Amino acid sequence: MRDTRESRLLLVLLIAIAFALITVDIRGGQESPVDGARQAAAAVFGPVENGVAAAVDPIGNAIGAVRDSGERHTRIAALEKENAELKAELGSDDRNRNRLRELDAMLKTAGAGQYGIKGAQVIAIGAAQGFSWTVTVDVGARDGIKRDMTVLNGSGLVGRVTTVGPSTSTVLLANDPDFTVGTRMEKSDELGFATGQGDRPLLVQLLNGKAKVKPGDRLVTFGSRADKPFVPGVPVGEVVRVDPAGGGLTRNIYVRPYVGFTKLDIVGVVVQAPRSDPRDTVLPQKPKPAPTVTVTVTPPPPDGQAADGRAADGQRDQQGQNQRNQQGQDQGDPTP
Repeated sequence: MRDTRESRLLLVLLIAIAFALITVDIRGGQESPVDGARQAAAAVFGPVENGVAAAVDPIGNAIGAVRDSGERHTRIAALEKENAELKAELGSDDRNRNRLRELDAMLKTAGAGQYGIKGAQVIAIGAAQGFSWTVTVDVGARDGIKRDMTVLNGSGLVGRVTTVGPSTSTVLLANDPDFTVGTRMEKSDELGFATGQGDRPLLVQLLNGKAKVKPGDRLVTFGSRADKPFVPGVPVGEVVRVDPAGGGLTRNIYVRPYVGFTKLDIVGVVVQAPRSDPRDTVLPQKPKPAPTVTVTVTPPPPDGQAADGRAADGQRDQQGQNQRNQQGQDQGDPTP
């Protein structure tokens, strides 16, 4: 059809009629005057629509599969994340069990010495002002912590508080070269002063140069005036080496500390000293040595000697029996 004025007028007229029919159909609803025509068209074009739908179903299914696949990938990622979180929780459970053991040991130590403690966690190592053996704990002035308080854990002496902030405190560890604490030997009560030597054993200078000391002997803190900076009776360590006595006024011994300063976690700050000196009662009981049983095996005699021995035993038995019979006959004879 050529583009003429008449064709354009016809197109406009058809469009107007179409809009008019649509308007009448919408307003009429089920009673629309064109309802019959619509049903007839549906009867004609319905099978065609079904065929087209069947033809495009695989495409629709593919799109749905892609969408579902994305959802599955999202779910897998979520499951993997949950699995990682569970593994992390399992790891944290192991750590929590270790921390519970540390806390339990510390409470037992505090109970044995009647120390009032404030539990704390080590949150940093080292000091900002130098290279000292120090740690930072998560308690401070708000928790009642003050300078020169004793710090311990379940194993023994950790150190003393040197700096106190509002919510944190710095603890100078007992193995620091600037750290010195008075000590008392178990049982003998020999006094001395222990000084830190970093990762080496503590150096203890006994006041008695003739003191009898041997490896395995144990030490506790002697205590300070007014219990600051040290309360008495806290386990310090065990003697590992003793310098020969040189006739001097003092004697040097070397002590392995009970505390592992490179793996501190849960500690306790002593906020209340014991009413009386616990002396050696905080030290753990030494394990009793297992009884020694000695078994002596006697080798059997040679066959000939064994036979001779059995024959000799038989002869001795027979002689004894004859003597008993003779004694019985003598007792039964009448006296002349």
